[in-house]
Amino acid sequence: MIEDVRDKPSVSEADVLALNFIRRPAPYVFRRHYRVGLRSHIMEVLRPEDVAREREGVTVDGVTWFPRAKPLRMLRIFRTRFGGLSYAEAEVRRVKAIETYLDPDHLARSEEFLVDYVTGGRNEILLCGLQEFVEGEILEPWSALDRECLLALFRQMDCSTIDHSGEGAEEWLLKVRRRAETFIGQIKKMIVEIRHVPDLAGLGNLLVTPTGTIKLVDINNVSPVRFRPDIELDDRGYPVCDKSIEALSLLEEKLLGAFDWRGDAIYRSFLVPERMKEVEGLVKEFRPGPLSAPADHEPS
Repeated sequence: MIEDVRDKPSVSEADVLALNFIRRPAPYVFRRHYRVGLRSHIMEVLRPEDVAREREGVTVDGVTWFPRAKPLRMLRIFRTRFGGLSYAEAEVRRVKAIETYLDPDHLARSEEFLVDYVTGGRNEILLCGLQEFVEGEILEPWSALDRECLLALFRQMDCSTIDHSGEGAEEWLLKVRRRAETFIGQIKKMIVEIRHVPDLAGLGNLLVTPTGTIKLVDINNVSPVRFRPDIELDDRGYPVCDKSIEALSLLEEKLLGAFDWRGDAIYRSFLVPERMKEVEGLVKEFRPGPLSAPADHEPS
């Protein structure tokens, strides 16, 4: 029996090509991305000719170099099992809600689609997405994010469109801080208006680009925000809501300057020291479990 793709710890191109909804012969090359998603498999979608140049090299003026193939898109295969079509549609609505609040500069846009997946002799609903590829460096809210930290990220980027001189770097720093204000404001508006927040805490979920823009690239986990004493856990048992709001507060404090959590209605509910201590205890105890059980109630 062919193993269910959702159960695999990782997938290869052969696994993708074996899926019943993938056209064969495939016009593209599928390559496993270096990031391993807890909630989805992530594959690069590449042009065959770009992969060939990467492997064989290109010679210019007697010098051979091997340009890395850049993905056209990122294919995400969600691991979640759905109890029915309504559950899958509710998941898509949660993902799409982010697009209502984050403009394209701050979100890796994705086109979600539901497919009829044949596995173990059964037909099941599988959620997939084709997401734009974003170049940039990981922006970790818990890192220093001071001038030297940001400049280090700037220097790591391989982008010919920006000037890596001192003046170019300073201009880039100003753009990061200015655009961070927009990003933070849009996330806060989402929290206030629809009581949901995307996962800002996961490693690699946020990138800073060569243009100085913060982009959310992992849109798989959108958590309800409930302003009450109970600490909400996601379907894997992680306090993602609290950690995402903490991450948002760290971005605001480190990138925008002066910060008073008591003066903000969102932070005032979640950044209480006693609550944060309890959240950290839950994080230490967290062990990722399988996404195998459907929701225990019909989604709204």
